[in-house]
Amino acid sequence: MFIGAGIIVGPGEPTFIHLVDPSEGTELLSRLGIVLLLFFLGLEFSVGRLTQARRMTLVGGGVDLAVAGGGAVLIALLLVGPGVEAVLLAGLVYISSSAVITRALFDFRRLADPETDMVLGTLLFEDLAIALFLGVAAALASGRAAGPVEIAGTALLALAFVAAFLLAARYAPRVVDRVADRLEREQLLLATLALAIGAAALAEAAGLSEAIGALLAGILISESEIRDDIEQQLIGLRDFAAGIFFFSFGLAVDLGRAGEVAGWLALGIPVAVLTKVAGGFVAGRLVGLTKRRSLNAGTALVARGEFTIILSKLAAGGVALDAAFREDVAIFAGVFVVATTAVGVLMMRESRRAGRVLFPSARPRDPSESRST
Repeated sequence: MFIGAGIIVGPGEPTFIHLVDPSEGTELLSRLGIVLLLFFLGLEFSVGRLTQARRMTLVGGGVDLAVAGGGAVLIALLLVGPGVEAVLLAGLVYISSSAVITRALFDFRRLADPETDMVLGTLLFEDLAIALFLGVAAALASGRAAGPVEIAGTALLALAFVAAFLLAARYAPRVVDRVADRLEREQLLLATLALAIGAAALAEAAGLSEAIGALLAGILISESEIRDDIEQQLIGLRDFAAGIFFFSFGLAVDLGRAGEVAGWLALGIPVAVLTKVAGGFVAGRLVGLTKRRSLNAGTALVARGEFTIILSKLAAGGVALDAAFREDVAIFAGVFVVATTAVGVLMMRESRRAGRVLFPSARPRDPSESRST
């Protein structure tokens, strides 16, 4: 919705309502939106959850990486050939939207369903994988990593950065809770914002993406006693920041140029949707879910969103990348996100009905499968 609003009132096609132009102000708000959105996503995923659901996380994430990630690599190679551009394009095609999917799971009342643990585990696996990938992607786009040695060094730096935060996350909650007891509510909220922005700045200073730091800052305090209070107090700011982030991205999308990437969209959207559904289905069967629940899991992973946009912004601003690719990737990502989100949410809503048609059974139906959504 916010991307659509940005497209409509922005400078690109359609031009009948042109109210806002991209500026330093919208870029600053967009960066703040990235930080807060990723910070709140980090709050949803904890090291404890990763440990408890490690089988579903590893199986779901591993199969998803092999099937959907492999499909994304194939798409990228076919569209732009081998090179740095293919790496970035594969990343933005592969990664699901944790924000859209977790919201849809809540709206469709599926948080308690058996397959949801695997869906959330897969998203956690992707989030940690993208935290590593973002560091490499930022270095590749800027030209800081021009060879195998530089790329390996950047990957090791990103790995060390993530590992340090995950290690700290095991002990941070006790320290955070002690400090929080001594702070007034306003002081606590300001300290939380300082943590998110400070971690993003630290990641950027280390040559990585600010999104890595924000995500890991959220994970750092995800198991603290103040987590729920922080979410309740800052939920309005989170929604505002996310809206600004998506709106700002929409301003840069010119639908008048969509024809230039029609081939990309014709190949990318169907393959991206089908590989997510297939990967989720296979992973669900491997962890013992029924065929219907495995289909539910696969359709839940289709939507793309914030990470695709972050990577497209990196690519569009990458001075080391081909100029034509930089121009095309923003319009591709905009339409790709809108299309996969719409298709993904629709498929999620209809997956139970589709499962009963595709996999009929003489056994009594699971009551949760027959609930209306």
